[in-house]
Amino acid sequence: VPYALARIPQAGETRGNLAAGGRGEARALSERDRWIASEVGPELRARGLLFVGLDVIGDYLTEINVTSPTCIRELDKACGLDIGAALIDAVAARLER
Repeated sequence: VPYALARIPQAGETRGNLAAGGRGEARALSERDRWIASEVGPELRARGLLFVGLDVIGDYLTEINVTSPTCIRELDKACGLDIGAALIDAVAARLER
């Protein structure tokens, strides 16, 4: 997915997560985001992971979410994607091997 969801805190708040009232803003991946993904991607694939969420703050990878990547609905809506369908296609292709 070539997009990320930046989480913007409400005025006077430090937390940007959506549950705390932050708003999500879809953004194209930066060159640094793509570099980070290219660095960790091979290891994640080698471990059999098809779908993960990478948390990046500034220029730094802070977390790899392997059990509960979020913001799929927000990116689908903002960018005209169907990430769920792409994931199901990837799972089906893996099962056909």
